Amino acid sequence: MSPLNFTHILTQAVDELSESESYKGLFHQHTDGNPLPSAEALRDIIERARAIIFPGYFGNSTVNSRTVAYHIGVNVERLFGLLTEQILAGLCFAGNGECGGCTERQREEAAQLAARFISSLPALRRTLATDVEAAYNGDPAARSFGEVISCYPAIRAISNYRIAHELLRLGVPLIPRIITEMAHSETGIDIHPGAEIGSHFTIDHGTGVVIGETCIIGNNVKLYQGVTLGAKSFPLDEDGKPIKGIPRHPILGDDVIVYSNATILGRITIGQGATVGGNIWVTEDVPAGARIVQTKAKK
Repeated sequence: MSPLNFTHILTQAVDELSESESYKGLFHQHTDGNPLPSAEALRDIIERARAIIFPGYFGNSTVNSRTVAYHIGVNVERLFGLLTEQILAGLCFAGNGECGGCTERQREEAAQLAARFISSLPALRRTLATDVEAAYNGDPAARSFGEVISCYPAIRAISNYRIAHELLRLGVPLIPRIITEMAHSETGIDIHPGAEIGSHFTIDHGTGVVIGETCIIGNNVKLYQGVTLGAKSFPLDEDGKPIKGIPRHPILGDDVIVYSNATILGRITIGQGATVGGNIWVTEDVPAGARIVQTKAKK
């Protein structure tokens, strides 16, 4: 059959796909002069941030103590330019294309946010160093900090989270969520950038871990694979739509351990030093120091 015989089928599909009702809520109206966030640029940003935080492990592998300042300086300068452009794109996207073209005021705001993020990198490195230490100390198979930094998916996911969380804290829209979803697709670890997570945090193995937006996690907390820190229910407004932004995820105190495939739901508190065993559901508060495990089946 000649391709011409399919013309009417293709034309009909185009007509249907072009109907405004068919793409309602799915279409971004692009405005000339308003850039869109770039996944490729954001990957570059993450890799440059990793090269700054973990010099020699990411980026240029020939860096040494004599050249480290030069390499960090080059990466910081490039990071500032890339991040400024992406923050600007995020600001325009959040404005639903109503920016009317990028203005000098918006560029200045983006540059200020990028500079503030870069000023946070020393503190971010100090926190990530505690996460590396926790992963190393918690895994007898780990031979060195370098192995943990280079190989462990948890460090990749947690570093993306900590970068994204800082950007979110600064008020940068959209980009933080893209950054954590990049790690989610690479590692299977889903950490919302809005979660609050303390120091010395580690995830063993990691695949299938979910940490919700309003979670609060203390210091020296360890999770295993398949753990869900989720919401039990979603309160609805008068139109039947979920109410956004309310606290709905668990609070984990310091020194908590949660074993594989445990599911902890709702705004409940797992007290300091508590242990939650694997393969159980928890929907009520757990006292400090408690050990919650599956009960044995009665014969």
